[in-house]
Amino acid sequence: MIAAGAYTVGLVPNQVSLISAAFTFTGIVLLATVPPSIVLGIVVWLLLAIGYAWDSADGQVARLRGGGSLAGEWLDHVLDSTKLVALPLAVTIGWYRFFPLPSDLWLLVPLGFAVISTVTFFGMILNDLLKGKRGVPQAAESGGFSLGRSLLGLPTDYGVLCFAFVLWGWPPAFMLVYSLLALAAALYLGAALAIWFRKMSALG
Repeated sequence: MIAAGAYTVGLVPNQVSLISAAFTFTGIVLLATVPPSIVLGIVVWLLLAIGYAWDSADGQVARLRGGGSLAGEWLDHVLDSTKLVALPLAVTIGWYRFFPLPSDLWLLVPLGFAVISTVTFFGMILNDLLKGKRGVPQAAESGGFSLGRSLLGLPTDYGVLCFAFVLWGWPPAFMLVYSLLALAAALYLGAALAIWFRKMSALG
């Protein structure tokens, strides 16, 4: 619906990407600068979710317009990579400034999440780059749809992470849920790295 509306009013993919970034980074800044509350948590969730929806629409708009560009793909990846590291850093700042942390060691959770998110994103991009150099189409690596795989990957889904921020006004609950999501992301990355390395070894 967003893609169709954006296409109808004449927006180009890069404009859609920037609209997505405006929503997302507004939410991120609020986490680091405004004391936590129930209302703020809901606002941040909506901003992140709307940003996510617009981010999903830029590729669709590109296809509706007959194809995207390298510059558009570059912009999309740069914004995504910035978002993935800025969000946990904003959580770190918010925890440090506003949360009643029992220990400063809790700050290692969002800092670790920043590392995990960065490595995961770079690993996926690097996989596509190296497979492309070997002439392996991305579709060849697809295992198709699997309900079990989808359920296992649910804790690492960005949409689930966005929804977790409705708990931002309840620091103990948010810290627990966020820590579990960070753990799930770490376990996913560990398994993915082993699989990716095996596939790269086979290609090499």
